[in-house]
Amino acid sequence: MAADPYSVLGVAKTATADEIRQAFRRLAKELHPDVKPNDAAASERFKKVSQAYDILGDAEKRRRYDRGEIDGTGEPRSGFAGAGYGAGYGGAHGQRGPADDLGFGDIFSEIFGGQRGPRGGARGSFRARGQDLRYTLEVEFAEAISGARKRVTMPDSSVLDLTVPAGVTDGQVLRLRGKGAAGIGGGEAGDALVEIKVRPSAAFARVGDDIHSKLPVGIDEAILGAKIEVQTATGSVNLTIPKGTSSGRIFRLRGKGVKNTTTGRVGDHLVTVEIVMPEEIDDKLAYFMSEWRQAHKYDPRQKG
Repeated sequence: MAADPYSVLGVAKTATADEIRQAFRRLAKELHPDVKPNDAAASERFKKVSQAYDILGDAEKRRRYDRGEIDGTGEPRSGFAGAGYGAGYGGAHGQRGPADDLGFGDIFSEIFGGQRGPRGGARGSFRARGQDLRYTLEVEFAEAISGARKRVTMPDSSVLDLTVPAGVTDGQVLRLRGKGAAGIGGGEAGDALVEIKVRPSAAFARVGDDIHSKLPVGIDEAILGAKIEVQTATGSVNLTIPKGTSSGRIFRLRGKGVKNTTTGRVGDHLVTVEIVMPEEIDDKLAYFMSEWRQAHKYDPRQKG
């Protein structure tokens, strides 16, 4: 029993002519013998797809099929007179096939950029661009800030040496022109699309082009002031903490952030002070603070 052409093309019976054409184009590009020259299953399915479009792509044949006058091969059903069309890919009667009717040549020209050949595809062979290959590459936080050289193995087992630019962002896609799958029939190669995933850092957080970190300081450093070595994503710097620095105060280290890959601007590093109390409060410190509290009416919650 001949297959239903609507089912073969994967369209509804109410599909428009454009929807039928689009369905055929999609399947033809996937199954054409020039794309899969040694795939018998794909070749057989391509014949069925071509046969289905031979019927549904012709308004009169489609009406006759819908009325039940012809079957899925274009042959008359029992009880209906008239010769069949010999439809299908290489019809049973050697008559018109899909490569000769209904603008098949135009469709293949659209798909493959060539002219019709004896197989209903491009004459001889067609040129088609190779597929893009996608890959996800994880990098350390510091590598994303300063840049790095990476060697990656793509899904097709090819190996690429990749330069991760300084300032790359999480989720950014790097496009390597011509490093994807090879083209067909001399067509250009596809691209390699590498999505960057930046591993989180325990010490730093990135906000736009700025980097944020926290700086623990002792109570004595906060009161008396201190010069403290601060780690940034690109090295260490000395930061002067003035006397009386409160917890939560932010210091800005200009130009110690991230270089924007588009504008070239370099962000800042913002350091937030966190006063950390000693693990144990000895008697001397407790006595000093009690004496100090009696002499000073200091209330940090009082405004004004």
